[in-house]
Formats: sequence, C-alpha cells, structure tokens
Amino acid sequence: MTGKDLVLITGANQGGKSTFLRSLGVSQLMMQVGMFVAAEEFVAELCTAIFTHYKREEDASLERGKFDDELARLSRIADHVVPNAMVLFNESFAATNEREGSAIAEQIVSAFLEKRIKVIYVTHLFTFAHAMWEKRSEWAFFLRAERAPDGSRTFKMSEGEPLETSYGVDLYRRMFGADEKKLNDTEAGADF
Repeated sequence: MTGKDLVLITGANQGGKSTFLRSLGVSQLMMQVGMFVAAEEFVAELCTAIFTHYKREEDASLERGKFDDELARLSRIADHVVPNAMVLFNESFAATNEREGSAIAEQIVSAFLEKRIKVIYVTHLFTFAHAMWEKRSEWAFFLRAERAPDGSRTFKMSEGEPLETSYGVDLYRRMFGADEKKLNDTEAGADF
C-alpha cells in the first residue's frame, strides 16, 4: 500500500476489516514514534497527523442523532487536518441510507485526496466503494475481507474489487439457523 493515497477495505461482515484498520493505525503510530511494530514487516510513509472517524452508538442524551454526530465529529477533523495527514474511517456515514451515505463519503474522500490527505476507509457502502473503484488509478488500493466458500471467515485481506454483498446472510444463518429453503425464499422477497 506504500505510495497509495486511498486504501478502501470492503468485504464480509465480521471478516476482520475493523480489526485490520485498528492494527494499521496502531502500527502507524508505533512506527512514527520510533517503536518496533508488531509485524514481520511494516513499511509506511510518515504522516503529519493521524485522525480517526469511527461509528459510535446513538447519543444517550438524545441531543442529536448518529448521523448528526458523525458530521459534527468530521467537522472537527476538517478543522485540524493538514496535508500529508492520515484519516482512518470505519463504517462512516452508515447511519443514513446507502445513496446519501455513499454520496457524502465520496465527496469527503475526494476532497481529502485533493488536499494530499491519505484515507484508509472500511465500508459496506457499495455505491461509494464501486464509484471509487471506477475512478481508481495508481493512487488507490482496494482490499476485501475474504470469505471461504462455506461462508466461514479467513480474517485475511486480499486485493480485489468491492462486491455488492457483505454476506450478512452468513451471520443470519449462524444466529437463527435458517434452512436453505427459508433463506432462499427470503432472498427472493418472500416472508417466513
């Protein structure tokens, strides 16, 4: 990923994307302060600053909703971000619908990239991920959390095009033990 301004991570639910993002952020911080990084090998450029934008639970005080909170926290980042900084996004703008979340994410990421700010983004927003894939060039890198054919998670990331699904149906099967007929009926739009 060296030399890439955008790293977009998609793939299977509970496939290790958020853990991978956290490990990248911690490794970057450790490297920048001169510590050993807990990896066989780690190569990265120095950043002027590191910011995080992770989804949060609803505001318990009910002063504002999740989406308003996301925008307020992003505004604070925008007030302090500088060229050559890094911003780690984890499921940002998932508090709104796919179309709006994707449009907002694409505009924000594009603005950051124009200002030479490195973006590492974990998302299930397919419209956003696909739009960035369509624009890709030498400055972008796309990772996908792997999923084995049997639906199990490998917790490995591999380079690849974003997919329309995050395989939430695997989690549904595991939690509710749905049989194939019921699951196929549900996928086709039928009720249980």
